[in-house]
Amino acid sequence: MAAIDKPIALVVGAGDHLGSAIARRFAREGYHLAVTRRRGDLSALCKEINALGSSATAFHSDARDEGQVTEMVNAVESHLGPIQVAIFNVGGNVRFNLCDTSTRVYRKVWEMCALAGFLVGREVAGKMLARKGGTILFTGASASLRGAAGFSAFSGGKHALRALAQSMARELGPQGIHVAHIVVDGLIRNEATAEYLPDLYASKGKDGIIEPDDLAEIYWQLHQQPRSAWTFEIDARPFSEPW
Repeated sequence: MAAIDKPIALVVGAGDHLGSAIARRFAREGYHLAVTRRRGDLSALCKEINALGSSATAFHSDARDEGQVTEMVNAVESHLGPIQVAIFNVGGNVRFNLCDTSTRVYRKVWEMCALAGFLVGREVAGKMLARKGGTILFTGASASLRGAAGFSAFSGGKHALRALAQSMARELGPQGIHVAHIVVDGLIRNEATAEYLPDLYASKGKDGIIEPDDLAEIYWQLHQQPRSAWTFEIDARPFSEPW
């Protein structure tokens, strides 16, 4: 018997903006949220989820660490219930000129974007395969599709994550598991981005910045798709963003 009498949604990378918005969106549908991040306070998000009439359990776990990921997924399944949907939302966006990109930076970004996605995807898929059902969603970026000056590390990691998601979708789809990749092609509203890229952020104007709650709706819609018409990839961008 499941410890929680609600469907379980796992959000890995439940940050203060998109990750939290995704968690709130599933909470509004009655899901119990297992929310994780490597560091940072999750109590405010859990209170928000409780205020929506749902519930949440917080975990601090480094998604780059195989042992921690395995332990976290096992804990969710053992103490909360079967994971119906897992969202991998770990970032890693840094900007360095190529010759200023150290091996340590490149490796760390790859670990955050690609290795962590593999570890979470593998562990969750192992549980879902036994049930022949579930949804695994990966957050991509403009860098998933094209490299840009100054973003060699981030582009490499996000390209690898997209390839992982493609391979998983082809392998797991026929076994009842929906794998999808969301390309976020634009700036998401948050204070860190506004501080990091102030001129670009200011130039976007009204509705030129992606609202986290609007983006989170896409994740919910993907999870709700009937399996006769599953989407693998969807891209989201503000109306004013150039293709």
